Amino acid sequence: MVHHIKDKDDLEAKFTEAGGNLVVLDFSAAWCGPCKMISPKLDELATEYPNVIIVKIDVDECEDLAMEYNIKSMPTFIFLKNRQEIANFSGANYERLKQTIEDNK
Repeated sequence: MVHHIKDKDDLEAKFTEAGGNLVVLDFSAAWCGPCKMISPKLDELATEYPNVIIVKIDVDECEDLAMEYNIKSMPTFIFLKNRQEIANFSGANYERLKQTIEDNK
């Protein structure tokens, strides 16, 4: 299941829940076409990798998080373990998204 983040406290709770598991941050926007295209694929990946925490963060609803993570384009994916960034990329590239999860799960 992809979790929709409401605010910074919500994200902190997901980090705590994840423990040492991989966390994938998906920075997106409701008006972003490529974000809408990749969204169903995120749901598939969340089912395929139940130990990976996938969270969707709307840049318009959570501007503070978008600024904190220096988001310039959508979608941007940031991969973290133990709150440390291990990878990131921008663009709705499903193959790269899946491979990065597979490499770091």
